[in-house]
Amino acid sequence: MSSNQSRTQFHQVIRELFAGKLETRAEDVKEGEEGSRILIKWAPKGGAGNSRASGSDRGGRGGRGRSRGGDRSNRNATDDKPPPWIHFTLQKTNRDTQDALAHISRLLRIAVKDLAVAGTKDKRGVTTQRVSLKRGPKSIEEVWQFVNAQYAGRKTVEQVMSERGERGVRVGDMTYARSSLDLGMLKGNAFVITLRNIKADSEDTINRAMQSMKDNGFINYYGMQRFGTSSIPTHTIGLALLKSDWAQAISLLLRPRPGEYSEAEAGRRAWLERGDLQAALELIPRRAVAERSILEFFDRQGGEAQNIMGALNTIPRNLRLMYVHAYQSYVWNAIVSERIRLHGASKPIVGDLVYDKNAPAPPPKKKGKYVPPNIKVLKEEDLKDYTIFDVIMPLPGRDVAYPGGELGERYKEFLRLDGLDPDNLVHTHRDYSLLGSYRHMLHLPTHLSWSIIRYTDPDIALAQSDEDQLLGFTLPPTEPDGKFMALKMELQLGTAAYATMAIREVTKTETSSYHQTNLTLTSEDQKFKGVGGEAVEGAEDPEVEEVGVTTELAMEEAVENEIEMAEA
Repeated sequence: MSSNQSRTQFHQVIRELFAGKLETRAEDVKEGEEGSRILIKWAPKGGAGNSRASGSDRGGRGGRGRSRGGDRSNRNATDDKPPPWIHFTLQKTNRDTQDALAHISRLLRIAVKDLAVAGTKDKRGVTTQRVSLKRGPKSIEEVWQFVNAQYAGRKTVEQVMSERGERGVRVGDMTYARSSLDLGMLKGNAFVITLRNIKADSEDTINRAMQSMKDNGFINYYGMQRFGTSSIPTHTIGLALLKSDWAQAISLLLRPRPGEYSEAEAGRRAWLERGDLQAALELIPRRAVAERSILEFFDRQGGEAQNIMGALNTIPRNLRLMYVHAYQSYVWNAIVSERIRLHGASKPIVGDLVYDKNAPAPPPKKKGKYVPPNIKVLKEEDLKDYTIFDVIMPLPGRDVAYPGGELGERYKEFLRLDGLDPDNLVHTHRDYSLLGSYRHMLHLPTHLSWSIIRYTDPDIALAQSDEDQLLGFTLPPTEPDGKFMALKMELQLGTAAYATMAIREVTKTETSSYHQTNLTLTSEDQKFKGVGGEAVEGAEDPEVEEVGVTTELAMEEAVENEIEMAEA
């Protein structure tokens, strides 16, 4: 702003609109620029606006107008300090959620447990989601500066706003909040997914497959990412926790895994084969949150590894719960496969479970208290009132109903074979005491649209992330005569539904990371990388597979501490 009058009016407007909660300050501009810049930030004491207007910048101590009996207005201002949480949007690229949160916690020098999310997002892709931070004394300004590398002069604001986030992490859209996020506090997820080098006899075949999924949905399996990508699935760790086999859980977490990065494997072997704790900590990467939590606990115990339950408890709670939930998901997938093998997936049958449409509404849910839903076991006379989309299947727990007939017995036998009692899933460790829940057997996308794109160079972007748009990147023009065909899907799914399972419904192919990466590496379009349509022999393999962009539809904070659904 070049006009002094304009600056004064701006200061007054901000002070009046925000009741003194924000302060404004004029700053000099760089050489060659005209006017001045105005910095706006949260007033440290929730005070009465900027220092020019308040007449003092010394907060509650001293200053003009202080009475002999104490400055009541300053005490009230202190009571009016910002709320205890900060909510912000996190975009991460090719990093899993826990890894990204651990990175942020190191930058802010806080415990990772002070960060919470409503759901975990896949590593393979560019994802955005809301995060809550128990801020302590930190302000929004400080958090933004530390996470975006602006502290200590490392980056200017202009650099932050014109360059990609460091290490695949970017944060923004920060607000103060009165409560934390918790798992499940979201309405669903929106995806943009691009499948390159699609093979079909015609575009009509692709359109028919997509229309079928739009009309009929897909089997609501938990995706492979729920069970991890290593040779040791996460559900096996969850089963060990449920059986109180702490030594087995530690062993599964720390043992070498074929195909892992060489440094990580060397670190695991240093501990297991030589007992060299320091070498293990130096070699195992920070993204291995569970493994490092255990080893760092042993280090604090002077190298002793006797208190294995204490070591497990240092793993962030959300991560420990993920292992247990992975076991529930594993059982659910297995029983649903059995249900479909025996009876198909076109209509409900006697013995299926549904939410009872005619039951009275449950009492209002009290904070922290679980209210079980009204469940109905279908009889012959009920079948006309329900469709296959109403059928639900339980995740094992102490407070769920099991299907009737043969399927219910198979469900219980599955748990017995794993060493669990299906009639008593209460655990002495509260975190591992399975409550149980229900999940629809089929899922119908709330929105699905698609387009077929021609392309030649596999390095040319076909979709944009939020960060791409923020930085002003534009998509290259389409190539009507491109040598290859890509399918671009935009879909919205409900809570805990997996886009990889929707992709499997269309492509009828395996969705594991290993298989999809091999498809990319061996695809014939790799011969046209970066050469504008001219094929070259021996083209380098891509380092990162393009999977897609996924955006969380978050639940926003409502009046008081309640949370209501709202699409982002």
